Amino acid sequence: MTDTILRVMPREMRLMSERILSLTTLPKGFALMVGDMAMYSQAMGLGGFALLLDRMDQLATANPARLVLNDNGALVLDAQGEHGWIVVPSLMDLLEEQLLHGPTATIAFVNVTDAAELRVACGLGQRRGLKISFDGARATATRAAVADPVLDRVMAHGCDIPAAFWWKLYQTAQTALTPDSVVSRRHAGVNIVLDDGRVIGRSDNDDDTDTRFISRPDTPTETETARRGANE
Repeated sequence: MTDTILRVMPREMRLMSERILSLTTLPKGFALMVGDMAMYSQAMGLGGFALLLDRMDQLATANPARLVLNDNGALVLDAQGEHGWIVVPSLMDLLEEQLLHGPTATIAFVNVTDAAELRVACGLGQRRGLKISFDGARATATRAAVADPVLDRVMAHGCDIPAAFWWKLYQTAQTALTPDSVVSRRHAGVNIVLDDGRVIGRSDNDDDTDTRFISRPDTPTETETARRGANE
């Protein structure tokens, strides 16, 4: 096993997260929201990509709709056992909404798996102008200048990740892709590829280019012209 350390940049980290999260049943829009969790976690010294692999079974069946917000004089977010990364988007949204009513927002939370990972919100919140801190099982937010020092640092220096682990992560991400084969390559686009690999062009029926958007708004399309002619 090699002890080589790779300096991995955001593009590669996001690519791995996106592919691995596509293996889960998370709603597509929500999966995009949690796409940066592993990278921020890695950059902030939390569980990072190792935790992403360790918690795949739980993340595969995660459901953000299970979260419940109770208000008994104080707001308590019950995560119903969901992972911290699944809770972070809702927690930030709720804190931001509460800041519409006062200078400080506080929300308690219970039943969060890997609750330490909620601290990813400290990094992600800054891009929304939220200064988030944690005191035990409570998160507090105040308004702050919009910034993203975590991403700035990762963009400049990347994250140091052992090569052996990174390639393990890469192999897991590859399972989200269709295995490379003659058949998969023949169906990878609109171009027609023969069995021997020759590209012979494309079918007009597969040409999805729509040039109408560059035409003048008051210029009728062929379909509209034909319809008008039929009515005249």
